[in-house]
Amino acid sequence: MILITGGARSGKSSFAEELVDNRCHSALYIATSVVTDDEMAARVARHKADRPQHWRTWEGFKNIAHAIRYERKPGEGVMLECITTLIANLLYDASGGADPDTLDYAQLEIGINSEIDHIIDACKESECPVYIVTNELGMSITPENRLARHFVDIAGRINQKLARQAEQVWLVVSGIGVQIK
Repeated sequence: MILITGGARSGKSSFAEELVDNRCHSALYIATSVVTDDEMAARVARHKADRPQHWRTWEGFKNIAHAIRYERKPGEGVMLECITTLIANLLYDASGGADPDTLDYAQLEIGINSEIDHIIDACKESECPVYIVTNELGMSITPENRLARHFVDIAGRINQKLARQAEQVWLVVSGIGVQIK
């Protein structure tokens, strides 16, 4: 498992795609975003256009471990984009859209951690490398609202867990990747 992290628009996706394309003959791209409006549709289209055309795409934010284990073809690398979006989707899905002030964030985090643990296990079992992209949210100010604060906290703890388990960790700043583990 190779973790690629950085801020929003840091170039981490392009950097990760380059790593995967240079090291693997083909790849399964696991896209965790959900198209909710025209802006998100445009973002997804831009990401698809930027990826190598010979890559395959699997879309979803649940059962990622299953995709890593069973959707990948022999010899194919895997790129999971991105953990932060996955966390947001799992958080929203598990909360049922309830008022953020009424949520039990500790309980929600347990469910998200379970999904991440399954992903880590699948990565360890994979014969080919799994490249995971995530946002580094901890370099900014503490958000003003409760939901955003809990989201940043959960994402930070998940990123730390992934980094501990990763064989390599890359930090991308302004399109330049620096291996930090």
